[in-house]
Amino acid sequence: MTGGDATIALLLAATDPTLGVTLRAGPGPARDAWLARLRLCLPGVPFRRIPASIGDERLLGGIDLAATLQSGRPVLDRGVLAEAEGGVLILAMAERLPPGTAARIGAAQDGAQGGGGFGVVALDEGLEDEALPTTLRDRLALYIELDPHWTDAEWLEHGFDAARALLPRVQADDDVIEALCAATVALGIGSARAGVLALTAARASAALDGRTAVNGEDAALAARLVLGPRATRLPSPEAAEPEAESPEAEQPEANQPESEPESSGESEVQPMADTVQDAAVAAIPAGLLAQLTAQSAPRQSVAGTSGALRTGLRGRPAGVRAGDPRRGERLNLIETLRAAAPWQRLRQRTDRIQIRRDDFRVSRLTQRAQTTTIFLVDASGSQALNRLAEAKGAVELLLAESYVRRDQVALLSFRGKTAELLLPPTRSLVRAKRSLAGLPGGGGTPLALGLDAGLALADGVRRRGGTPTLVVLTDGRGNVARNGAGGRPRAEAEATDAARSIRAAKIDAVLIDSALRPHPASRALADAMAARYVALPYANAATVSRAVRG
Repeated sequence: MTGGDATIALLLAATDPTLGVTLRAGPGPARDAWLARLRLCLPGVPFRRIPASIGDERLLGGIDLAATLQSGRPVLDRGVLAEAEGGVLILAMAERLPPGTAARIGAAQDGAQGGGGFGVVALDEGLEDEALPTTLRDRLALYIELDPHWTDAEWLEHGFDAARALLPRVQADDDVIEALCAATVALGIGSARAGVLALTAARASAALDGRTAVNGEDAALAARLVLGPRATRLPSPEAAEPEAESPEAEQPEANQPESEPESSGESEVQPMADTVQDAAVAAIPAGLLAQLTAQSAPRQSVAGTSGALRTGLRGRPAGVRAGDPRRGERLNLIETLRAAAPWQRLRQRTDRIQIRRDDFRVSRLTQRAQTTTIFLVDASGSQALNRLAEAKGAVELLLAESYVRRDQVALLSFRGKTAELLLPPTRSLVRAKRSLAGLPGGGGTPLALGLDAGLALADGVRRRGGTPTLVVLTDGRGNVARNGAGGRPRAEAEATDAARSIRAAKIDAVLIDSALRPHPASRALADAMAARYVALPYANAATVSRAVRG
């Protein structure tokens, strides 16, 4: 957004604070100046700044524990949302706001739309792949990517008090509403709130100009500020040329009534719709469409899921819930007392605080899940000459990337009559190269033993709180049974049973068919394992690495 648009957005937010603003900018003079100017435009309006880590008790209000225990009766404490009524709520580091907190703020905004309410300015300091929670982003009308050199040196005074008094009387006709709705659909915006927010911004623009009717310029401005940043696609091009009419159609019949009044009515609406749509398209930031496409595409990466939050008995606190500490969960004493406090007058027969089983509150703990990619390599005689080099290179490539994602890589091989763990889960590149250099090859194909070993290692990773992914590199044609006896039918039947065990354990798996020609046995084994099947008859190390990553 240009500096001029940032100023216009500031004027609209000062006219109608409930519009909501996403201010994408890092800490600095420009952001401080923008916020300071907004405060000056809203004299007497309370501003409340809250961190992303605010708890539900402070946000929504609840029991004042100290006052309740002292008075023996429930004493309520007002939350920040109640204190911000009629003011502006500034969300610091809003890109890190938990989804639950964002949902509660959004619900408070929806409930206050009937009257009063509060405005929200979300300070977005995130990186390129970080964004506000969808629940909050969907309710904030204006998006500002503030120029670090923005300044209000050429500020012009506006009558915001008069504009806010005029705002309830501003009306928009059907042409404006239809134009905004058409632009919303053409830009692929799926939220119904976008059109409502654009109309609200257009009404604020008219009130700021001292008018009680929204015109085309107001609608175009609202489309540029509200709809443009939300676009997910470019409008589909219209037909290049209308179909040629037949000679008979060119000559109107004598008794046919003319339809000029109807066509003239449509010609008045269409230019406004085109103007609004063009204004929104012009405001689409460079590279935004590619970014939105990448975010909306389903992520199927196997080895890149580290960092996902998982709940368990270890980790960092992430709220509280009712529970039983005898099950190994951590007791939250303060929240337990807070839950028991309102009932003390009914329970109290002595001077001691009465706590019952229903009052117990335990801490919810979350930890970052670590992904371990387990390579299960067929090192039998049929594969040793063709595929071991690619497996070594792929493991080294993935291991180098694991320093960024903090993933781990393990290596299992099976040949002859055994399956061997060559590389336990590690991120050490030196150790991986040392283990891979001595990877032997030759002998039969004990496929069932290899799959059993992969399942055992994956289960161990899961028990330690990690997320295992099994990558099997084989041609799928086992010829050695679990007991070491030869025979292809029995070996393939046992391999199918082992694959079904992996499927029952719900282990994410990828099967890379390393045969020179894709073999049906590999496809059948992948189906039994519920694994993604990749046929790489002419693969190199980079190709294998790309297939595993997605």
